[in-house]
Order: sequence, then structure tokens, then C-alpha cells
Amino acid sequence: MSTAPADPTASIDLNADLGEGFGRWRLTDDEELLSVVTSANVACGFHAGDPATMRRVCDRATERGVRIGAQVSYRDLAGFGRRAMDVPPDELAAEVAYQIGALEVFARAAGTRVSYVKPHGALYNRVVADEEQARAVVAGVLLADASLPVLGLPGSRLLESAEKAGLPTVTEAFADRAYTDEGTLVPRGSDGAVITDADAVVERSLGMAGSGVVTSLGGREIAVRARSLCLHGDTPGAVGLARRVRAGLESAGVRVAAFA
Repeated sequence: MSTAPADPTASIDLNADLGEGFGRWRLTDDEELLSVVTSANVACGFHAGDPATMRRVCDRATERGVRIGAQVSYRDLAGFGRRAMDVPPDELAAEVAYQIGALEVFARAAGTRVSYVKPHGALYNRVVADEEQARAVVAGVLLADASLPVLGLPGSRLLESAEKAGLPTVTEAFADRAYTDEGTLVPRGSDGAVITDADAVVERSLGMAGSGVVTSLGGREIAVRARSLCLHGDTPGAVGLARRVRAGLESAGVRVAAFA
């Protein structure tokens, strides 16, 4: 598989999940990751994050020119937003709007705005195929700000619903997560779901940014043409991995730049 960029003007955004701590507990190395990524998916308090953390990440992101995204989730601090939940659509829409609004306060205080919305964990996976929950997320975004782009998996019900509602949409791919033959993410509880080998992650990133394909866990080539590439902040060695990915992309002639 060729890892060369598809054209000399190729560019891609690098996003990572940040602010994933609570109180004295911290999970992500926000300071270091903000020196690498171009977009920060900031936890809004439902799966992780608290007001002080949200404010600190917004301040640091603004200082470094990193775009701020609201990473909305189910109300699940104990399960880190990764447990399946059934939330009535009206309630979910209100909770999505609430999370965006909370982060917007701190983004404005830092001198910027929330630039996009991305679901987290179980909600992200649910809205790939669940149209009702996808519409609820979109309704929440519309309630908060009808101009906000929605970041999600190509072909998902979320992006379809967002497009129908007139919201800008941005497709993303995952450098450090395995794909099924159908183009969805392998569940985290499965063997091989998270890829930690640095060489493999860099090679996959180049393939995604260049030819727009990645090899699934089952050995099939999957089309994953995306405008943004996600690196998980809680992956072991996340900072070093992110630096290697960015260096590899830039060495291959890919411009790393925020989409928003």
C-alpha cells in the first residue's frame, strides 16, 4: 500500500481527546499534546473533565492556536462514557447542548469559541448506526449553535443527520484503533482493538492521509478518506506517538492544519 500523499496539496487535521481528568485525577498529558495536535476534543464534564480542567485546557489551547471542540458524551463519569446507555432523545439533546454551552463559557473567556462538536465513547459508537440517537445529538448541536461542524465516522448516521439539518460535517479516521471489515471501529474489549505499536500507527496514518485506505483487522482494505485524524490521549505513550505521527506526515509532504 502506497503511503505517499494523494496530491501535493494534501492536508489533515490532528485531533486528540484532552481534559480527561476530574479533580486531582488526570489522565491525559494536555500540555504536551497541545504542542502536537491542531484540534482538541475537550471533555465537558459528563464522561470526564471539570470546570477548572476545562478552563485550563481552553486557555492553553488558545495560546497555542489549537482549535477547541466539545467532546460530548453520555452522563457516565464512573464508566468514562464507554458504557452503553439508553437516553430519551429529548433528554440527550438537552444534555448535548448543555455540554457545549459549558465549554463555550471557558472558550470565550480564553478569547476564542468552540469550533466543532464530537461525541465520545459509547455515544460515538451508538450514533454510527442509531438514527434516533444521532438525530438527538444533532438537535443538541442545533440548540447550542447551528453553525458548529460535527466530527464523526464516514458513513455514520450522525453525519447523515447533521447534513440533513444543514450542519457542516467533517469525517475522521483513527490512527490507533483497529477497523472492522465494515469500516467501523473494533470494540475496545476485543483483541487488537487499540494499536500501540508506533511504527504501525505512523504507517496507518500515512496511508489514511495519502491513499485514504487502511487495512482492517480482518485484512481488508477499507476506504477512510477523512479530513481529521484522531490520536487518543489515553493511549500508552500518547505524546511520543503523536509526535511521531505528525513528523511522519510532514516528512511525507502532508500539511497538518486544523479543519475549523
